[in-house]
Amino acid sequence: MEHALSRQMLHFIDQSPSRYHAVENLAALLQQQGFTELYESERWQLEPGRAYYVRRGGSSIIGFRLPERAAKTVLIAAAHSDSPTFRIKTVPQLADSRYVRLNTEPYGGGIWRSWLDRPLSVAGRVVVQSDEGLESRLVDFAQPTVLIPGVAIHLEHKEKELDAQRDLPVLYGQAGAEDFMEKLAKKAQVKPEQLLSADLYLYLCQPGFVWGASQEFLSAPRLDDLECAYCAAKALGQAGAQQDALALCGVFDNEEVGSTTRQGADSDFLAKTIQRACLALGMDEEGISAMLASGMMLSADNAHAVHPARPELADLQNAPEMNKGVVIKYAANQKYTTDALSAGLFQLVCRQAGVPFQVFYNRSGQPGGSTLGNLSNRHVSLPTVDIGLAQLAMHSPCETAGSKDAEYMLCAMQAFFETPLRRQQNRWQLG
Repeated sequence: MEHALSRQMLHFIDQSPSRYHAVENLAALLQQQGFTELYESERWQLEPGRAYYVRRGGSSIIGFRLPERAAKTVLIAAAHSDSPTFRIKTVPQLADSRYVRLNTEPYGGGIWRSWLDRPLSVAGRVVVQSDEGLESRLVDFAQPTVLIPGVAIHLEHKEKELDAQRDLPVLYGQAGAEDFMEKLAKKAQVKPEQLLSADLYLYLCQPGFVWGASQEFLSAPRLDDLECAYCAAKALGQAGAQQDALALCGVFDNEEVGSTTRQGADSDFLAKTIQRACLALGMDEEGISAMLASGMMLSADNAHAVHPARPELADLQNAPEMNKGVVIKYAANQKYTTDALSAGLFQLVCRQAGVPFQVFYNRSGQPGGSTLGNLSNRHVSLPTVDIGLAQLAMHSPCETAGSKDAEYMLCAMQAFFETPLRRQQNRWQLG
């Protein structure tokens, strides 16, 4: 089928309306590819050459493949599971004599006006009291349930800045509508009194689609960054094992709000997982340090494509285009970690794999965004290159990318996991 990988990726995104669903589906993908689940709270019994995965907080996941012997290098591809959205507050209902709305709080830096007048649904996780104790369950209302209504132009001639508390709670029903928490309890298949707490988020209730004159574009919610997360997990599972390289993919939550949570990239999740994996190979602290110094990380998060109506917002000498390959991202302020060494190594991987690549810089004077690579490096320091795929409408509820680019990212990541990386003092070799 044309654009088969892109359509598989869109299906994955459709089935992942929240970060918790995304990690559940990534775990299923890894399991299908022969990975065995581990739990942080248990002792690990690992075997060389085997593949494993571990979750934290229900919204972050690390998969790794052990080499047959002590690792001389580590190869990491990292992405994030969260996207800008709205969180439903714990006491949600705002009721008056006409309407019932649900109280929300913005999560991340979204283009909030683009959420108005769209069919929205609710998904996330709930914690319930069962006979066995506390239990976490995924929930998804799975159909249009709420909406943020805009104000008619006849009533407000000038577009005003949206007030999050006043304008962005969602319309749920008319006066007398079914209590939202009772409806939620039904979705969780428990009695209302068993429902203890919830992490619930809104999402655009619209499947992704491929479109354009030659089917060259695709649009979907949460392309930033589930596109890269899907490619990373799939690439790790498809890659052939190396005898002395620890290969790992990590998908972390809370990148959109700073990554400083226990399941974020700025936590010890990655460092602890690497340490425990290496101890299973009989490595000591000195060996782990040498391995990290000889390793490399791909920090994968999408980039801004040059805009068709506003090209002046880009640095046109360094502006990526959709369907032109993987983007290497640079920033003088080091919000992106790319330097000459990491960029050079990644370019060699791409060239050997026949994958096109391009370059992104923000227009000078623009602060730009940041991602998880530089924060992760505070805990696991190794050469890192920030990469992504070019897209439009980043942080909108529906984003657009090139239909060829997911295949480029998958090929580049798989080649990265399969290419032997050798360091001797200050000289690096591939293969």
